[in-house]
Amino acid sequence: MSQEVLTQLSGQAITVYCSSSAAVAPVYFEAARELGTLMARQGASLIYGGTHVGLMGAVSGAVRENGGYIIGIIPASLRQLGLADEHLDELIVTDGMRERKAQMEERAEAFIALPGGYGTLEEFFEIVTSKQLGFHRKPIVLLNTDGYYDPILTQINRAVEQEFMKPSGLQLFQVALSPQETLDYIAHYQPDDYQPKWVNLPTQAQGEVPGSE
Repeated sequence: MSQEVLTQLSGQAITVYCSSSAAVAPVYFEAARELGTLMARQGASLIYGGTHVGLMGAVSGAVRENGGYIIGIIPASLRQLGLADEHLDELIVTDGMRERKAQMEERAEAFIALPGGYGTLEEFFEIVTSKQLGFHRKPIVLLNTDGYYDPILTQINRAVEQEFMKPSGLQLFQVALSPQETLDYIAHYQPDDYQPKWVNLPTQAQGEVPGSE
């Protein structure tokens, strides 16, 4: 590990989106633990969903074991179910999911999405969309452990091919195959001059809505 990477990540707060499932294959737990270990050793703090289960528990446990700083953000309803890790450096309890996601976005300097289900997918696409609309310019990495996200990447490319998205939309996030590659990208990240979603509004958007006669 180069001193340059250690220096560039030191003090950074990174939000990690990932699954709460404990039933997934060991390869995903291994990647989550490796990511948490590297984050702590490289001086980055963890922001995550605040639970002790699934990949969430794996990544936060690895950060803790290696002396890293952990901020958990969890809705009160999930805490009441006993899912919260009560031994974090900071545990922030929110009224609901919208506030949880807003705080995870505001506090972070970078975002990583590990494999996950509906919640992880929603969080990833929301933070990418927010970047597309110009609300932030922070690095986003999709950690594609064991090719988990290959079908979704195929669909995203199809969206570009069918002109639902500009080709530049593919620049909004980075795909990485390993935790180290993920953190290297964040450490050396330089914001692109990404073209906003709307430059010249189409004629229809400036006039009447089709079918509004």
